[in-house]
Amino acid sequence: LIAGASFALPPQGFAATPLFSPQASAGARAPATPAAIPGFADLVAAVKPAVVSVRVKAKAEQAAFDGATGDNPFEGTPLEKFFQQRPDGEGSPFGKRFGQRRPGGPGGVRMGQGSGFFVSADGYIVTTNHVVDKATTVEIVMDSGETLKAKVVGTDAKTDLALLKVDGRADLPFVKLSTEQPRIGEWVVAMGNPFGLGGSVTAGIVSAQGRDLGSGPYDDYIQIDAPVNRGNSGGPTFNLKGEVVGVNTAIYSPSGGSVGIAFDIPASTVASVIPQLQQGGKVARGWLGVQIQPVTAQIAESLGLKEAAGALIAEPQPGSPAAKAGLKAGDVVTGVDAIQIKDPRALARTIAALGPDKSVTLHLWRDGKAQSVPMTLGRLADQPMRKASAEDRGGGLDGLGLSVQPGKQGLAVVGVDPEGKAAELGVREGDVIVKAGGKPVASADDLAAAMAQAQAAGRKSTLVLIKREAADLFVALPNIG
Repeated sequence: LIAGASFALPPQGFAATPLFSPQASAGARAPATPAAIPGFADLVAAVKPAVVSVRVKAKAEQAAFDGATGDNPFEGTPLEKFFQQRPDGEGSPFGKRFGQRRPGGPGGVRMGQGSGFFVSADGYIVTTNHVVDKATTVEIVMDSGETLKAKVVGTDAKTDLALLKVDGRADLPFVKLSTEQPRIGEWVVAMGNPFGLGGSVTAGIVSAQGRDLGSGPYDDYIQIDAPVNRGNSGGPTFNLKGEVVGVNTAIYSPSGGSVGIAFDIPASTVASVIPQLQQGGKVARGWLGVQIQPVTAQIAESLGLKEAAGALIAEPQPGSPAAKAGLKAGDVVTGVDAIQIKDPRALARTIAALGPDKSVTLHLWRDGKAQSVPMTLGRLADQPMRKASAEDRGGGLDGLGLSVQPGKQGLAVVGVDPEGKAAELGVREGDVIVKAGGKPVASADDLAAAMAQAQAAGRKSTLVLIKREAADLFVALPNIG
């Protein structure tokens, strides 16, 4: 689907002058003469024919991406919460809501616009899911002005990607995806259909990588400063080789316009999702079946881990592959096969990418030592993976500013001193301490004994299991004497 390219770049014109002198030492290289700003005209001429505008007719009750009226382009997607209008008129940290809805047209149909790009000569087009979600008809407008009908082959809301297809053609210009991760500071060129104006080009650099917008467990966005606006969504961002490094999907803005912070779906994600959409219209992901949370420095110390890394299992879901493999609360997943797991997002992305029915070996930290557990992954259903919040924390004794009493399931937190350590950790009344140091607790004496045991082992904190409503989570409580 993505092999080869439909254009040939000239041998000169894209490489910037080196910033560093080759004679400078590797340890302290001194800047040479200032780098010349590269020209983008030849690059744009080569790839622009493969970039298209996407026009969508959608049901009136569904918000389509609208580059002209200021509708919320992310309604119905994981990014919707970042653009909600609050009652006081202010928006989320990602800006005010994009204007007001345009009333539905005849027959309850609304119009929307976005961008996309061809990835094959026979008419496959990549765009974002929120551009074509609930679409009844889709048209694409090529750079030449030619209008073609397209159909939706498949969508994936979890990564906000979609695949379209134009039938009856085998001569369409297309571009390829980059196989390399762009470097921070690298020049990039974004293309698309901002505000419905038609094909437009902007340039900037890669500002950051691995951005998490909180929209889902697979967040791994590239941040760029090339101006991107409403209507650019679904359009490509190119490196200086003319390869697509990302797909425009979101912006950070207090006003709805570009302020120089935009987010792209990485080409690596596109490369893994689009072939599945082409084959079956949806993405099949691996499923472990655990509730997970980050490993903080305090939790790592309480478990005897040398560094705060991995994904802490708060609760295996009943009947899940994790439960069948014998995973238990308190296990820290540090690796999957040969892949190192640094945090919960890394675990979610790794398991999902491996796919269902895959035999893997999980590397764990359990009971103070490393262990390996073989297992077979399941298939992820439509519901998102539950994940314990890194901010959900609890605690338990007078020295921590807590009042506790025995309950039916463990030690109930009945009072929290707002000036105490427990309050600082986010403890709430109603939390129930179920275990401490891996052992069930039914009284304050049980918790104190667990802390004393951890302190005798040279640890500053004790790992406790908290039940909060329907969620289980671990917290490292400072030992008190």
